[in-house]
Amino acid sequence: MKLSDSEWTVMNVVWESSSVSARDVLECVGAETDWAYTTVKTILDRLVEKGALRVHKRANTSFYEPLITRMRAQRFALHSLLDKAFDGAFGSLLQHLVAEERLSKKDRTILAAMLDELDRGHGGKP
Repeated sequence: MKLSDSEWTVMNVVWESSSVSARDVLECVGAETDWAYTTVKTILDRLVEKGALRVHKRANTSFYEPLITRMRAQRFALHSLLDKAFDGAFGSLLQHLVAEERLSKKDRTILAAMLDELDRGHGGKP
């Protein structure tokens, strides 16, 4: 499920709160976005249509809950980036990150440990 930048902003609020109203979202992001209430409501409704959120009413207020996890959304975004920028090859992305981004010694140690663990999990075979 592809999310726009504004949808990511709203989903981050929903993931943190589990169940929110449009006013709750506006209180969290209003200062940084200058969005009107109607803008937040439109984004929430669009996320319901996409299947990312479910809506239920309490009295006259709609409350929104996530139907997808943050991890699932991140996974889709990563695969989309891989397909668009790296021809679907994770190795190319990883090589780019290692070559072009500044990895701290700690980051390199963690990455090496993860790769070692992956090798051990497959009996040392790539």
